[in-house]
Amino acid sequence: MKLHDVHIICFIVLIVGVILLIWFERKYPYRKGISFFREGFWTDLLAYAIVQSFLLKILIFDYIIAPIQHFIPIKFMFSVGSWPIAWQLLFFLITHDLYIYWFHRWQHANKVLWRTHEAHHSNQKIDWIAGARSHSLEIIINQTIEFLPIILLGADPLIIPIKGLIDGLWGMFIHANIRVSLGKLKYIINGPEFHLWHHANHHEVFHANFSTKFSFWDVIFRTLYESPNQPSSWGLYYKFPKNYFAQHWYAFYRWTFEPREKKQEDL
Repeated sequence: MKLHDVHIICFIVLIVGVILLIWFERKYPYRKGISFFREGFWTDLLAYAIVQSFLLKILIFDYIIAPIQHFIPIKFMFSVGSWPIAWQLLFFLITHDLYIYWFHRWQHANKVLWRTHEAHHSNQKIDWIAGARSHSLEIIINQTIEFLPIILLGADPLIIPIKGLIDGLWGMFIHANIRVSLGKLKYIINGPEFHLWHHANHHEVFHANFSTKFSFWDVIFRTLYESPNQPSSWGLYYKFPKNYFAQHWYAFYRWTFEPREKKQEDL
């Protein structure tokens, strides 16, 4: 199958997936009363999911990954190109998800990295598009580390759009306002029942439920939190800007404008 055809198929599947997630949110809401056009909806959809994703895709692939690939000798690369596509995809899904688990955990533990992640937790009403709200620095770091190995290790070009589709749909699924239970499978495959708790404004989950696709990372590394109850609130415990540009600048604002004494205390 040609790469162009795969891109078209992935785009169609993405649109269908979005429609299904929206339908399930309206039919089986985890948290009732959330308007479809809730506060911050257009910021998340237009600024983050569409414009930022498009611009960062160009930056990451053309101006970061391409130059790195140019300067790394192919003879030193371990190639996965001879593997079946399914094995290649599984390999990159698991290895990247393990990286994301630990980087995500580090972001919650490190005050500097937290400032590139707090925007992702700022929505007080979590739904299918809420997960798109991520600081551009966080996206640059994570997607460079995600896609650079795929290219350097000689994976089939089809892996990039397929994995991108899985990333997108899975990210929307775990943030979706859907009341769903995966049964015992929830300890292997991550879903809303664990990740919606991760976004709760509750102290007990600030250092829990870091997994993205595979919840078994939280099981293995003992960071899983589950409860038969729902969180009472979501988002941050402090005020956060609502404007896209202000949300980005806020990560640096405290270093720029706070008194020197306070800066030293916060670092």
